Amino acid sequence: MTDRPTLRRLLGADGPEALVECWGRRPLLRTAAERGGDDVGDLFSLEAVDELVSRRGLRTPFLRVAKDGSTLPERQFTSGGGIGAGIGDQVSEDRLLQLFGDGATIVLQGLHRTWDPVRRAAAGLAADLGHPVQVNAYVTPPQNQGFSAHYDVHDVVVVQVHGRKRWTISEPVLPAPLRDQPWTDRAAEVAARAREAAYLDVDLAPGDVLYLPRGWIHAARALGGVTAHLTFGIHQWTRHHLAEAIVERATTRLGDDPDLRASLPLGPDLTDLGSLAEEVAGARRALLRAIEELPDTEVLRVLRRRERAAQRPEPLGPLAQLAAAEELTADTVLRLREALLVDLLPGPEEGTVVVSSRAGRLTLDSHHVPALRALLDARSGRVADLAADPATALDLGRRLVRHGLVLVDGGRLGD
Repeated sequence: MTDRPTLRRLLGADGPEALVECWGRRPLLRTAAERGGDDVGDLFSLEAVDELVSRRGLRTPFLRVAKDGSTLPERQFTSGGGIGAGIGDQVSEDRLLQLFGDGATIVLQGLHRTWDPVRRAAAGLAADLGHPVQVNAYVTPPQNQGFSAHYDVHDVVVVQVHGRKRWTISEPVLPAPLRDQPWTDRAAEVAARAREAAYLDVDLAPGDVLYLPRGWIHAARALGGVTAHLTFGIHQWTRHHLAEAIVERATTRLGDDPDLRASLPLGPDLTDLGSLAEEVAGARRALLRAIEELPDTEVLRVLRRRERAAQRPEPLGPLAQLAAAEELTADTVLRLREALLVDLLPGPEEGTVVVSSRAGRLTLDSHHVPALRALLDARSGRVADLAADPATALDLGRRLVRHGLVLVDGGRLGD
């Protein structure tokens, strides 16, 4: 495997190679010592929890509370935002104080959206793995268990950041479940498997990291004091995704077939299989033909679109970047936003190209393509390198900044 810095940090120097052996098959445990002694304290902490719940104005669904294996109703941990904030679901630190003291677990969801060190780690891991990543934090009071034994429908990398937690791992009842195959559909089987001898029973201390493939049954209980861990949820692309994309694009293409657009015979009897057998056979033949003729590039384009929607690019300061755009010079360095998935697509008219990303779509003259490709490959570059003509380079640079494609590091608001 090529260098994957975030994965190597989380799993150790040989982490990528070790993960290849376990990917989707079995758990992988790495202690802090095996990882080089890193306690990952810079990623998250109990102080970060207090900051988020008391000063950031979090609203649901960025926080959940669980107790005795069940999620509590939102009204039990939220309240109104007060004067000037006409919302009713803002997280109440007063209620959390009582609930946590009474044994409830705090779950900070979407932490890759609300805590910058975690955001950077999630973006790095997604880049290393090639699969979308989201992050939750679970904060559990002493001697408590937030959730009963269950399995997830995505792989997870568990990072213990504070305290100690006992993890009990059991083999799947449904290997590699899809997102529409939750553990609640097999609750009795999951409970029965959890009562059997565990595959792994281990205490995680700060800096310990555990990889669990989707479907593996697990439960965690705090030991001694308050504990906190991060869960990096890896939402893998699967062959099922490929099949969905193939059918989606093939079905869209069938819209160009007048025979398929034609109505069924008058008064079809949808309870009589025989009366529509020929129609079903004809539709099946057309679909199979469309599937066979579908270019692979169209299939990948569907997944690329979903990937773009799933990943959040590096945050930017709109006011600072707009001010910086006005002050560009030929020597200004522009940097592509981290985790911004950019594609260059044919434009709506001849001689144009569309720069497509999560930030939107920007149509440019196609003579800019070489400079754009060079910027995408290098990830940064001077404004002067965008075009031979200084005025054209400045204009293109400003357009790229204003559309959120690149950043001017150190951009500041004017007076």
